[in-house]
Amino acid sequence: MKGLLLLCLLLLFGGQRSLACPHPCSCHGNRVDCSSKSLTSSSLPTSFPAGTTELHLNNNLLSTLPNGLLDDLTSLHSVSLHGNPWVCDCGVLYLRAWLLRQPTSLLVHPHVNCSSPHNLRGRLVAYLTEEEVLNSCHYWYCDLALVSQVCLFVFVVVQAALLVALIVFLKRFERLSKEAKRTTEESFTVREGLRENEYTALTDK
Repeated sequence: MKGLLLLCLLLLFGGQRSLACPHPCSCHGNRVDCSSKSLTSSSLPTSFPAGTTELHLNNNLLSTLPNGLLDDLTSLHSVSLHGNPWVCDCGVLYLRAWLLRQPTSLLVHPHVNCSSPHNLRGRLVAYLTEEEVLNSCHYWYCDLALVSQVCLFVFVVVQAALLVALIVFLKRFERLSKEAKRTTEESFTVREGLRENEYTALTDK
């Protein structure tokens, strides 16, 4: 019984959340206006009312759209996405795919253009080829791999330098040890010679 009640509450509040107007947008019926709110890709609402028919995201600071953001808005008749600095690298693949899937009956503002990279600036997102987008992708882990290789190379060079320095030190130490041993032996020989001479002198007396 408690489980059923909890399920009902979840459905109730979940349904209310799906109908709620997302902050900081304004809603009038099924029209959701999030235009000119200085929204970025990270501050963009994570969902919109399920019955939204008209969505305005234009004139913001959006560079990408989160994957799946618009997939549940099956009642959309009009969407405005222009006036945003879209970055046409791998992050734009979802927006491009979503635009290509939409029926001709959906009214989309035509000026959904790339702002960067430089070679794609001004191009319509929907008309980009996958090859063009993938060629503009900048994978952070490639940079990480390059940095790792450079660090590994520097580490190997430093280890090699330390090994050479150690070998030079050991050879020098060995040479100094031999010289010290030879000097000690020579000193011992001289002392022995002096003792023999002293003994001989005493014997002769």
